[in-house]
Amino acid sequence: MHRYRSHTCGELRATDVGTDVRLSGWLHNRRDLGGILFVDLRDHYGFTQLVVRPGSPVYDRLSGQSKESVLRVDGRVVARAPENVNPDLPTGQVEVEVTSVEVLGAADPLPFPVFPEDNANEEMRLTNRFLDLRRQRMHRNLMLRTQVISFLRREMTALGFNEMATPILSATSPEGARDFLVPSRVHPGTFYALPQAPQQFKQLLMISGFDRYFQIAPCFRDEDSRADRSPGEFYQLDVEMSFVEQEDVFGVIEKVMTDLFTEFGGGRSVTSPFPRIPFRESMVKYGNDKPDLRTTLELVDVSAVFADSGFKAFAGKHVRALAVPDTADQPRKFFDSLGEYAVSLGAKGLAWVRVGDDNALTGPIAKFLTEEDIAALTGAVGAKPGTAIFFGAGEFDEVSKIMGPVRVEAARRTGQFEENVFRFCWIVDFPMFERNEDTGAIEFSHNPFSMPQGGLEALRTKDPLDILAWQYDIVCNGVELSSGAIRNHEPDVMYEAFEIAGYSRETVQAEFGGMLRAFHYGAPPHGGIAPGVDRMVMLLADEPNIRETIAFPLNQNAQDLLMGAPSEVSEARLRELHLQVRKPAPKK
Repeated sequence: MHRYRSHTCGELRATDVGTDVRLSGWLHNRRDLGGILFVDLRDHYGFTQLVVRPGSPVYDRLSGQSKESVLRVDGRVVARAPENVNPDLPTGQVEVEVTSVEVLGAADPLPFPVFPEDNANEEMRLTNRFLDLRRQRMHRNLMLRTQVISFLRREMTALGFNEMATPILSATSPEGARDFLVPSRVHPGTFYALPQAPQQFKQLLMISGFDRYFQIAPCFRDEDSRADRSPGEFYQLDVEMSFVEQEDVFGVIEKVMTDLFTEFGGGRSVTSPFPRIPFRESMVKYGNDKPDLRTTLELVDVSAVFADSGFKAFAGKHVRALAVPDTADQPRKFFDSLGEYAVSLGAKGLAWVRVGDDNALTGPIAKFLTEEDIAALTGAVGAKPGTAIFFGAGEFDEVSKIMGPVRVEAARRTGQFEENVFRFCWIVDFPMFERNEDTGAIEFSHNPFSMPQGGLEALRTKDPLDILAWQYDIVCNGVELSSGAIRNHEPDVMYEAFEIAGYSRETVQAEFGGMLRAFHYGAPPHGGIAPGVDRMVMLLADEPNIRETIAFPLNQNAQDLLMGAPSEVSEARLRELHLQVRKPAPKK
């Protein structure tokens, strides 16, 4: 018999009754019922219940062993009594009567229990991540991640894509976030950059003639943590295709996402086809460019209604309304609590009215509206009796920030929100450029390597803020999974676009010389996208935080609490890298 096991802890069935077996695993749980000891032994594959009768020579050994100790046990498979069968376990019809036990790895007292799972704080969990990953929820999440990545590889290969690796040590790139820099020992005073994305390399692969590329690509960005964004590193399904237009990319990715979320979504329905929503329309209707389409509620611009109304508080402001039908039975507390929610987002309050059976309005601001105002307002939002109308007023971005989340929250609180579904969409027609609020300068608003709609002529004849790009995002349930674009492949377009964004011809040649040189030797039209693997798994696992889908994530402060990174290095190592550390002055 094998030194450690003849079977795994998830393998035994009723057909194995009478068999002598050897199992190894962790002591998951222990129960003493009237002198009969039951132990749950756990490994990667599942659970097996062990049983020890009174008087057994291994009774004291097992009854006193700490949870999470690693054991090897020998015994015989027996059938459970009918009343003790556990239908929730694949091994639930049998148990193993233990005849001998060996402790392979004793466990010290645990900083938090693996079972039952409690609400240990994140710092404790990440410091002891090896224990945290033993929990069934985390184990399932990590195995789901493995299965998702395997599925993506099979799917992309079946669609004719070739998996290729791109460099980790490279040059800095204007992807919109800070680079992680690696000092060069051989070239003093210079640095490599870890890739924010394989952007230039995958385009160069297209220019090199490989046609369809993909990679489960590691990416590195020195940016702050959010619930849907891990600081430091993340992984994406990086995709690029030659001789394609926007709809060709959409066709491939819609198939992959639909197949993936159908396979691992636990029966939840998936949007098909994915709707296309222009960026500016999304900002008006949903308050952001990653709309949650699990509700059909929409925001409506009613600025014109209040431009000359009697309600002076809204005069001259951008005003958007949210009509929520079927609220006739909602108590005043509903309106007050939704107002409190808006205040938590930074609003000063949340104005509202409600349409009565006679189409008259009630509510805090109803008295300020004339009959003409009421007719214009209810007509604009399509309000019927029993509809509540909520308002946000101010600057466009300010209103969007408040009313976007209010839209979703109002839907949840009134039962007008779909659960257990995946609602995808494409956000299209992004502006190529935007104005920096602090400096007033024109900057790229998205990927600088995108093709402008209208090409070179648009760059030379249009107001930069009116130029749209062949850029797109894919969004699911209010989470942006990825940005993508049809790329620019023409040197003149690249020079012109970067000049508008403040880059001189010499700067473009210095910073993007490899890409620019490649464009001069026959570049095909090409485009791509890179959906985030971590975010896809987060949605499939129904987890609110992306760190719950990553084996060893950094914490919110970009620290690895388990391994102690980032850490200081010795003076000798700094000299070898030609570096001096200059720490910030202490705060007063």
